[in-house]
Amino acid sequence: MTKKKAPFLNREISWLYFNERVLQEAADDTVPLIERIRFLSIFSSNLEEFYRVRVATLSRLANLNEKAKALLGFNPKKILNEIKNTVVKQERKFEQLFRATLINELAQNRIFILNDTQLNVARGEFVRNHFRDKILSNLVPIMIDLDRPFPELKNRYLYFFVRLSKNTAGKNEKYALIELPTDLPRFLVLPETNGLKFIILAEDIIKYCMDDIFYVFNYDNMEAYSIQLTRDAELDIDKNVSGKFIEELKTSLDKRKKGKPMRLLYDTEMPFEMLTVLINKMKIEAESLIPGNQYHRFGDFIAFPNVGSPDLEYKPNVPLKVRGLHRTESIFNKLQGKDFLINLPYQSYDYIILFLREAAIDPKVTEINITLYRLAENSRVINALINAVKNGKKVNCLVELKARFDERANIAWTSRLEEEGVNVNYGLTDYKVHSKICLVKRMEKGRAVYYANLATGNFNEKTARIYCDHSIFTAKKEITTDLVKLFKALNNKTVMKGFKHLIVSPLESRDKFYQLIDREIKFAKLGKPAYLILKVNSLADEGIVEKLYEASNAGVLIKLIVRGICTLVPGIKDFSENITVISIVDKFLEHARVFIYGNNGKEEMYLSSGDLMSRNFEHRVEVGFPVLDKDAKQEIRDIIEFQLQDNVKARDITRLNNNKYHKNNLKTKIRAQVQTYNYLKNKHQ
Repeated sequence: MTKKKAPFLNREISWLYFNERVLQEAADDTVPLIERIRFLSIFSSNLEEFYRVRVATLSRLANLNEKAKALLGFNPKKILNEIKNTVVKQERKFEQLFRATLINELAQNRIFILNDTQLNVARGEFVRNHFRDKILSNLVPIMIDLDRPFPELKNRYLYFFVRLSKNTAGKNEKYALIELPTDLPRFLVLPETNGLKFIILAEDIIKYCMDDIFYVFNYDNMEAYSIQLTRDAELDIDKNVSGKFIEELKTSLDKRKKGKPMRLLYDTEMPFEMLTVLINKMKIEAESLIPGNQYHRFGDFIAFPNVGSPDLEYKPNVPLKVRGLHRTESIFNKLQGKDFLINLPYQSYDYIILFLREAAIDPKVTEINITLYRLAENSRVINALINAVKNGKKVNCLVELKARFDERANIAWTSRLEEEGVNVNYGLTDYKVHSKICLVKRMEKGRAVYYANLATGNFNEKTARIYCDHSIFTAKKEITTDLVKLFKALNNKTVMKGFKHLIVSPLESRDKFYQLIDREIKFAKLGKPAYLILKVNSLADEGIVEKLYEASNAGVLIKLIVRGICTLVPGIKDFSENITVISIVDKFLEHARVFIYGNNGKEEMYLSSGDLMSRNFEHRVEVGFPVLDKDAKQEIRDIIEFQLQDNVKARDITRLNNNKYHKNNLKTKIRAQVQTYNYLKNKHQ
């Protein structure tokens, strides 16, 4: 009998279903209006990165021979075609939602987005004066000679493709290209009239004042349509982490600007003959051509101004305190009694800063070790580390230079840290260091005592305001002893195994993960209760999916909370009948990685920096760690239970991939993020 092939959903297609959930938030009329516009912005930014990275990778794979494609398990060209069809449909939904729904709802709230054809004399004069004072000198058109090569378009920049013509008989027209500066403010709020609010975008200001740009020519008609090019963003660098590495990385980042075109977004109002000229001159392939709306680089709409009522945005949550921790009492003294859990963004990130601040000024502290992946623009974390050095502490800081799209920022931080005397490690040759760990060495009564912070999210106070993560302070020797060993290896630019309590990639995570699942399988086969509850951002590793199918077939009850990519297909006979999957997309971005194992009634819980993807097991240094404190464990367990009960913002992930909202038998509505905030507020006040 032939063994059935395990079902897997292609990861790229799964990602598109995830971005559809973001689009659902923009369509949800219970979400405040300005927030719905911001969800459109997130959808657009997500899609742009998807083309820069994933579609670029598929495009390269499409050039492989048939034998290589067979090894992949899928046909890249077929997936690329499916991606384009899906994206075109989503872009139509996007346009319909923005044009027919959100703009009308703005109007109902007396807010109007005006285009270049909707300005009266007074507002037109205001716009033209603004254009001449603030914009005109920044614009230098490139006149297009159809007999010469087309100018190289910069990655992600906004452009106008312009046609100039005369009313006289005969073919008398000229083309031009206008690049919009990246530092040009996208939105201009116009003077209010009779309680009505008006906003105009930079593109419409420029279109309205087009005659001011081309005044040296004698043309009667000026047509301008926006375009945006997205290029391949993958880096092609030598993996040798040496003194030349930073220079090589800078060179590769410059190359990123000139990567292969992956997507050309164009205004669908552009006349066909203009579009034909553009395609022919740029040599754009058909699959890279995506009809878009009038406004590209919609990611800028994350900063869309709210000129209306505060009710048009989510009411900001006041960051909550953590019971037992006080701003003017030593965290180190507190940790001698118990662990402390910070649930972000519900509770204040200040506790992490205060931990580093105390380490920087405490005379008993001699050394700080920390890994940094993504940092805030004005990082208080960095300031604390620099001040620690000034106070005579030894600071070892591993900055991951290969953090995608944060490479330039991390290079800059590295330079500053080195200038201030911090010992900076640029990372490892073959692996990204993605772990979020900090270890403080303190001399107490002549011996070294260690205090640690381990988290599921970055040491980044900006993202900590919108990402749901767990961060734990501990002085437990089970954890700190392993961390001493790990940092010793990292500071020597190596990876190692043999940890007793931590689960560390790339050498041990997969085997230990399999062992924990195998333990549940063993209990299930013995007729004992067996279950797994796993929460991650993405589940895409084939080996893990097959192991979960094996556990399901053995009778292990598996509940998954997966925000993004999920290649596992639940509810399939002979594979996943005991597996359910939900995805939560809401006000905050669900980012925590939580792994719960039934263990025959002695439930175990781990947190981790890594998702269930091949890269997290094989190409990154990730750290999973057990939650050993009883109170912290129960708190996370309660929060996970709210998420499993969510019947407002949770979607069921099924074989149909239709993103239906999760329904259950509860008589009350449970919105996990609201429930979590109220729970922590009541518990910690």
